[in-house]
Amino acid sequence: MDPERPLFFDLVVIGAGPAGASAAFTAARAGLSVALIDKAGFPRAKLCGGLFSGRARAAFQQVFDRPLDPALFDERRRFAFYLRGARLGPEETASPMHVTMRWDMDSHLKTMACDAGAQDFTGCRVATLDPKARHLSLATGETISWSVLIGADGVQSIVAKALFGRAFDPARIGFALEIEAPNDTDPGPDAPIRIDLDAADWGYGWSFPKRRTTTIGIGGVHVLNPDMAHKMAQYQSLLKDDSRAKVKGHFLPAGEDKGTPGHGTTLLVGDAAGYVDPITGEGIAYAMQSGHAAALAAKAAISQGDAARALPIYRRSVRPIRRSLRLARWLRPLIFSARFRPIFERSFGRSRVLKKEFIRLLNGECEYPRILCLTILRMPGIALRALRSARPESPAPKPSKPGRVATKRLK
Repeated sequence: MDPERPLFFDLVVIGAGPAGASAAFTAARAGLSVALIDKAGFPRAKLCGGLFSGRARAAFQQVFDRPLDPALFDERRRFAFYLRGARLGPEETASPMHVTMRWDMDSHLKTMACDAGAQDFTGCRVATLDPKARHLSLATGETISWSVLIGADGVQSIVAKALFGRAFDPARIGFALEIEAPNDTDPGPDAPIRIDLDAADWGYGWSFPKRRTTTIGIGGVHVLNPDMAHKMAQYQSLLKDDSRAKVKGHFLPAGEDKGTPGHGTTLLVGDAAGYVDPITGEGIAYAMQSGHAAALAAKAAISQGDAARALPIYRRSVRPIRRSLRLARWLRPLIFSARFRPIFERSFGRSRVLKKEFIRLLNGECEYPRILCLTILRMPGIALRALRSARPESPAPKPSKPGRVATKRLK
């Protein structure tokens, strides 16, 4: 191959996870030439709880136009909430959700994208990247250029770094620790998903039982949890986990919405754009939705003969995602802050309605405006206290000395 003549594609997608695979699949089906690049070969390990919500299921079916493969997804309907090791009321039932192993699921999505026509460059590391010049080189020697670039390369996105100088704000980024503890037997569909509300500051702990493993983890705001390893050990002890499975960590871009998800002819999707719910940690659904929307925007812009039109089209398409995440950021302090957390815990513990609505939110069956209203209604005085704390108090006037006042008046 002549290194002076790069391969050209209508669309280059960097990152072959759910966001990138969705973008590549959609664009290839729409008739665009697509390069799908990822430094990892597939299957590959990916740290993630693997909870696949109803919102994710709907996004999957919209993008890939097929039902979930039962070999890859286990159905779960039961939830149990805990606080300081004690269960908050009885287990709750929910509409079907699923749990999955990202090792298997991501490989499945990537294969569908390549079968649809995307050219497979997985297992190839990007050596140089120039979004403005629309040019990159791979460590394997190939050079590639494009009309539109999609950065789907996760929280540590090299595309975001090339655009903005850094991939995320270290003061706001989340962090999680996680293990895959082997199961002796398949726990079956009645095994409950467990959520521990106090396992980490501005976060929670989780236990997701699957057919071969149970995913156990905790996550919260990184700077507020300098002792995350100790908290993880405590959580494993609480769950009586003696598996000695390796603990792994990863950043979570919860609350990291970058505002404009890209620049020029480059679009950011999924974790690279910060599209992760800062309360629930939901990310897979938003990854597939944003990847799909970005690919359709690229198709529309290229069809119009102006690749720069892709970003404004995409921005309009992801407004619902960004609105939902913005509402979640507003609600987040009412749930996690030290001032309001005890009130929320009491309200949540006593209200089956609030627990059920939280599960419905996680499953994509309701949105944040309803949760916000229910939370405020069940947290007496919280709105008034928030308003009072937000309004600075004027300093009290100093009392005047009687003699001095009298003297001024006489003058």
